[in-house]
Amino acid sequence: MQNRVWHLIISGLVVAVVSSCATTKVSRLETEQTVDLSDRWNDTDSQLVARKMVDDVLRGRWIDTFQKKTGKEPMVIVGTVVNKSHDHIPTQTFTKDLERELTNSGRVLFVASSEERQEIREERAQQQIHSSETTAKGLGKEIAADYMLKGVISSFEEQVENERYKYFQVTLELIDLENNAKVWLGDEKIKKLMVRKKFGF
Repeated sequence: MQNRVWHLIISGLVVAVVSSCATTKVSRLETEQTVDLSDRWNDTDSQLVARKMVDDVLRGRWIDTFQKKTGKEPMVIVGTVVNKSHDHIPTQTFTKDLERELTNSGRVLFVASSEERQEIREERAQQQIHSSETTAKGLGKEIAADYMLKGVISSFEEQVENERYKYFQVTLELIDLENNAKVWLGDEKIKKLMVRKKFGF
């Protein structure tokens, strides 16, 4: 009988502990609020790096040189950003942040990405068959890009006991599509230190 009582008490304690551990709370945050749950690359890193690097590239002499030569704004396209870091980084999100900053700057005109162009070309081809001559958009009238922005994300990390140091470096280069000349090269660095607290009983 006594064993059964102890068994019921222990079972009740286990249920109570599991129930308390399973409690979940969700809080709504401002979209601009910075949240670092770990030392991994996050959305704030993507937005801040994109903003700083676009500010840097737009201060380059290449824009004035191009405008003096042609009398118009340069057409830019974002190419591939390769992730060589230790983290899983959604590079498509980062390239979209770059596109947004470039487009909204008003300093350059932006060309749709290769994936977007393919979808638009398919739509344009369908219009030649199914749309009226007065509304169908003509073929062979795309505007070619003058420059491509591409780059790489790399990282370095070091861990000693309960501390881990992580260093990200984003390197971008702007390439003249006519002659392959690199007209701008820049990098942005992020350093993070994560300390795991030791719990005692």
